[in-house]
Amino acid sequence: MDDRTRRRLKRLMMWAVIILGVAALWFWTTQPLFGRQAAFEQGPSVDPERLEAHVRALAEEMVPRDSGHPENLRRAAEYIRREFDRTKGEVTGIDYQIGGREYSIVSLLLGPQTQERIVIGAHYDSPPGSPGADDNASGVAGLVELAHALSSARLPMAVELVAYPVEEPPFYRTQAMGSFVHASSLRRRGVRVRLMVCLEMIGYFNDGPFTQSYPFPLFRLTYPWRANYIAVVARLREGRITRRFKRAMRAACSVPVFSFNGPSLVPGVDLSDHLNYWKMGFRAVMVTDTSFYRYDHYHGPGDVAANLDYGRMAEVVRGLYGAVLDTAKR
Repeated sequence: MDDRTRRRLKRLMMWAVIILGVAALWFWTTQPLFGRQAAFEQGPSVDPERLEAHVRALAEEMVPRDSGHPENLRRAAEYIRREFDRTKGEVTGIDYQIGGREYSIVSLLLGPQTQERIVIGAHYDSPPGSPGADDNASGVAGLVELAHALSSARLPMAVELVAYPVEEPPFYRTQAMGSFVHASSLRRRGVRVRLMVCLEMIGYFNDGPFTQSYPFPLFRLTYPWRANYIAVVARLREGRITRRFKRAMRAACSVPVFSFNGPSLVPGVDLSDHLNYWKMGFRAVMVTDTSFYRYDHYHGPGDVAANLDYGRMAEVVRGLYGAVLDTAKR
């Protein structure tokens, strides 16, 4: 073999390694699914009007819901507790103080008292200056209706649904966050968590062209240009469970479901309560409509209930129901 042929083979091998590396990275970050799993035969009936009623109660009657208005946060916590009380589960909570103000975590435990559990959480506070319909009354509405649906299911393990205060600034990324308090409590008590699912903005959809943006232009090669889907987001190490969770969601609802597994260097990957479960060593995913990558009213006064699509929100809750049951069966 002459030198020219050797050089050509080396270049071919180099390109082959690069292509295989890019393909492997694409596969692990997007967790592609091929084909569609058969839908669940008996999914829950989720009423879009009930979802809208929850969002309007929080985003119109209990505003502002930021940390500087604990009276409205208290009303929101009481509202969630009343909804949880209507289920067949055990309603508990954690009250704690920050700077002399008291905040409440509201928790509902469903299913048998197993040593391991699934945790599903959403924050009920809103950013300062925003009514917080999508961020995050939508997540709370989904949490409440998911609680009602799971209350009638035959669960093989414990499922805990949790509503948190003070996810938003000025307490974001501090130990004052309700999710940090809850996650550290689980860790301290030695509770095993199979998976934590964070519901962070699940109500805004747009079928218009080029309505979905991304942190990097290359994302457009593998993800939709229309803001008409729901996303499952997690770290690289949670690739397999993300893939399974996405597959189960897709099988149980009509809204398209995509996923992304990547490092926190990608803006948005760790921007919610699931971050605190990662800190405690638990596996966690975020289910989101991608927030500021599609929603112009993110953290603004225009984040109102009229902007949301409650029919598609109901489908997302149906998808969550199927994915939670699938995760509990393993």
